[in-house]
Amino acid sequence: MEQNDKLVLIYSTFPSAETAAAAGESLVTARLAACVNILPGMLSIYEWEGQLHRDPEVVMLIKTRADVAPSAVAAISETHPYDNPAVIVLPIDGGATPYLDWVRSQTSASQRS
Repeated sequence: MEQNDKLVLIYSTFPSAETAAAAGESLVTARLAACVNILPGMLSIYEWEGQLHRDPEVVMLIKTRADVAPSAVAAISETHPYDNPAVIVLPIDGGATPYLDWVRSQTSASQRS
């Protein structure tokens, strides 16, 4: 499989479903993602600037190709409301072939304008 055919999952968190939806729609419209899933109701516990935080957040799972991932990460980072957003790229090692083929076609260079 060529590098541009490999798929990845990008994990990110957002402060609200609205901010996640805006980012997700932008990614799908730009063909940087085939699909995003937004999962509300997460509680994040972390330390930031010396303070312990417990904040409600929303998880976004983004399905795309490895060669598109750097552009997707940049797009998320440019508009994200956090100073240091969680944006993690994870490899996809397999799955249902028809779905994986659809992700590839939705994010192919011929689909992006």
